[in-house]
Amino acid sequence: MDITNLTVHELQEKIKNKELTSREIVEAYNNKIEQKETEIQAFVTILGKEALEKAKEVDTKRANGEELGEFAGIPIGVKDNICTKGIKTTCSSKMLENFVSPYDATVMKKINAEHIITLGKLNMDEFAMGGSTEHSYFKTTKNPYNLNKVPGGSSGGSAAAVAAGMVPWALGSDTGGSIRQPASFCGVVGLKPTYGLVSRYGLVAFASSLDQIGPITKDVYDSALLLNIITGHDKKDTTSVEKGQIDYTKCLKNDVKGLKIGVPKEFFGEGINKEVKESLEKAIEKYKELGAIVEEISLDVAKYSLATYYIIACAEASSNLGRFDGIRYGHRAKEFSNLKELYKKSRSEGFGSEVKRRIILGTYVLSSGYYDAYYKKAQQVRTLVMQEFEKAFEKYDVILTPTSPTVAFDIGAKSNNPLEMYLSDICTVSVNIAGLPGISIPCGVDSQGMPIGMQLIGNKFCEETILNAAYTFEQEVKFRDNHKPKFKK
Repeated sequence: MDITNLTVHELQEKIKNKELTSREIVEAYNNKIEQKETEIQAFVTILGKEALEKAKEVDTKRANGEELGEFAGIPIGVKDNICTKGIKTTCSSKMLENFVSPYDATVMKKINAEHIITLGKLNMDEFAMGGSTEHSYFKTTKNPYNLNKVPGGSSGGSAAAVAAGMVPWALGSDTGGSIRQPASFCGVVGLKPTYGLVSRYGLVAFASSLDQIGPITKDVYDSALLLNIITGHDKKDTTSVEKGQIDYTKCLKNDVKGLKIGVPKEFFGEGINKEVKESLEKAIEKYKELGAIVEEISLDVAKYSLATYYIIACAEASSNLGRFDGIRYGHRAKEFSNLKELYKKSRSEGFGSEVKRRIILGTYVLSSGYYDAYYKKAQQVRTLVMQEFEKAFEKYDVILTPTSPTVAFDIGAKSNNPLEMYLSDICTVSVNIAGLPGISIPCGVDSQGMPIGMQLIGNKFCEETILNAAYTFEQEVKFRDNHKPKFKK
């Protein structure tokens, strides 16, 4: 039995039945990291020894009959923009290369309360800005299905680590598709919850009105389990919403009879790869076979969403990243003659090219004379995007689209063309603009064996609906049984 192939709910069952100990599980994952990390490059910080010590503690407590969390002793990977007390939180940037967080993010407090063991911090695009995990100061993460391809981004380390069996599940963050797009590229499940459902306290901010923490998992059931753990109102986050305690596993009925699915024609037009489109069309037919009502709709948000997203996201990034000035914490230039030069040199040395690009763009759209023309206009269009979705959800339960217009592309293929890279987000950004939940699940592979992702979008706080729709499809196609990472070059 390969422990690292098991889902979290399978690990949980084996711990309960005393077939596995926490130590055995952590050792198996440590061995897999040792075998695969050189190839995949998913981790910024590996906590193998510390994880093993914690696993021994959990096993001792369990043997003594002490009270433990439901998932005690199961390991997890954490994206490196989520604050972890006493452990480096770098955001994959030179700016925070040696920053050790003095506190835990709220999601980490919830993870730790369950006695879940952190295996390490996972690589990402610097400050979550990018769609390929090539914009990391430390390393370029590879796609486990083909080591010459990108894993997607910005949560590429999280998706690649789950796909490669180096962690059983992981936390990512999603500002414009940064959980869903890498999940699609790496053949795993990625859920972006409704804005406000999961506390953002302790998530290093990129764009505060768009960011959301969420799970990346091997299957939909695990996604529901991790969502159970990390949701809940948090007084430290003013955008956090009180929804009460929901068990998301109870909605997984394996039944979509009568479910109304809208398929927006605008998401299947120009720019969508032929094999991606064919795979999605097969998925649509499968839903019809399963008793869902599927209809083509018009959702005229795609052509506005990308421009709107990049104006709002860059404006908020410009504001949020102003705190990294070489004074309080983060990288400080060694040589400077005055305060202005300290700011300039520290930020020039500390930030990578993509972050600088977005700060400049964001500062421009917020500047005097351009604010009304760009930022204010983008916020007005944001309202229109929300209204379009509201209108669609009056008639439909779920909206189905591709997660990405293409499969994973070659490393370096889009590095010199930022606009082409930004276009990779065209299917996902509207979900963040409207604050909706979205899930990406694998629905097939292309002729080269690269995973294709399907996105299911729900109305606000309707995670149960999209989770069940995803779960029902997953049970039918059994992607994990038929497709495994090849680690080929």
